[in-house]
Amino acid sequence: MSLRVAIVGCGKIADGHVEEIAKMPELASVVAVCDREPLMAEQLAWRYGLARHYGDYEELLAREKPEVVHITTPPQSHLALATRAIDAGAHVYVEKPLTPTYADSVRLVEHAERAERHLTVGYTYLFDPPAVAMRRLFAEGVLGAPVHVESTYGYDLSGSYGQALLADPSHWVHSLPGGLIQNNVDHVLNKMVELLDDDQPSVAVEAWTRRKQRFGDSRDLLQDELRILVRARDVSAYGTFSSHARPVMHAQRVYGTLGTAHLDFVGRTVTLEPAPSLPGALGRLLPAFSSANQYARAGLGNVWRFARSDFHFFAGLNRLFRLFYGSIIDRTPPPISRRDIVRVSWLIEEVVTRLRRREANP
Repeated sequence: MSLRVAIVGCGKIADGHVEEIAKMPELASVVAVCDREPLMAEQLAWRYGLARHYGDYEELLAREKPEVVHITTPPQSHLALATRAIDAGAHVYVEKPLTPTYADSVRLVEHAERAERHLTVGYTYLFDPPAVAMRRLFAEGVLGAPVHVESTYGYDLSGSYGQALLADPSHWVHSLPGGLIQNNVDHVLNKMVELLDDDQPSVAVEAWTRRKQRFGDSRDLLQDELRILVRARDVSAYGTFSSHARPVMHAQRVYGTLGTAHLDFVGRTVTLEPAPSLPGALGRLLPAFSSANQYARAGLGNVWRFARSDFHFFAGLNRLFRLFYGSIIDRTPPPISRRDIVRVSWLIEEVVTRLRRREANP
């Protein structure tokens, strides 16, 4: 069975969706794309040899009757577009953040459940090789029980996305309640929730703007540094979003009762913190060699995957698509649980609410 997929929103990320879906013809194929700017849809269809493109969403749903709709538009439109797709009988994949508010996220999740349609959100890094390896370490008992999680996500304001944001004061990110932070903080938070033993933990937030203010408009209001402290029942977490720390990092450190793992999502490595096994100076000398050996093995593994053409930027996106489509075909639970989707949305709202409260009462 091959699912009929439609993509709504033909911006940059839509190219990645089309390319990854093309790698799994046994599971799905893109039958049409849509954008309210018809030229965008036409260009995407032309680039990838797609047969049909639309400027009208209702027309796409009526004529193509897709079994899955990917929503890759700005988050302010996610609730309406996803709800309409569900009402038309489609399962939905929604890019992050799911919606701008916790209430809307709950509303969308519950609507999908009532309609017995699958819903997932684009938390692709949860399915990158380092995250998959971390879960295996827990399953094998290597790390024990989780104690603390550190999640770090770097952002490059001089990159293509950052430049587009700073060049346009009317960019949709500026109208999000939490601006740049709200559009990216789920990359920090979604790696925490599966290890937190609480649905609504305590949250403390600090955020500020480090770059110089030079525009005299909404662009100067975007906060570009964020620190989050989360306290659940038995597990704590610390999150960092930074637009200035270099190199631009994307990493996670997981502290367990039996071991500690460091996940590097840029270098695609997972290493365990070495513990001294001998007393005295010799015991302090050997851990460095253990770390070097782990990185060497991880590097060789990446070389092997590269040689097999299996070292892709969108590895997590591809895996999430496969698991999501498979869950639809096999009628099994979606790859990201309802609980985790809702918990991430709740944490995002907690962060944004605290940021806005500080702005109102400096």
